[in-house]
Amino acid sequence: MPRPFCHRRIAGRPAAPIFKPIGIPMLELEEVVMTLDEFEAIRLADLDGLYQEQAAAQMNVSRATFSRIIEAAHRKLADVLVHGKALRIEGGSVRVEGQRCCRQHDAIIQSTEEK
Repeated sequence: MPRPFCHRRIAGRPAAPIFKPIGIPMLELEEVVMTLDEFEAIRLADLDGLYQEQAAAQMNVSRATFSRIIEAAHRKLADVLVHGKALRIEGGSVRVEGQRCCRQHDAIIQSTEEK
């Protein structure tokens, strides 16, 4: 019997769930889907500069699991940037809790939730 899957803790959803190259209609682009836990791993490791052990603790996962998450996220970002694809950030088994990264992020999220 496999081990039960634990929800990964994230601080919040992205301010913009879709990124794409400018000037190309979405219908003409290939799309890469990044899960919310991969997005959170990028935020913690690359934006906040946390070590993997610290970031793993914040996400409530092991360091080895965090390493796999961040590796998948980096591979997806490289694919999007190098090949000019669209990036959609959604899904994954996550639980939103904790503090958001900044006031600017809170203001953007709040304005999109009001619409």
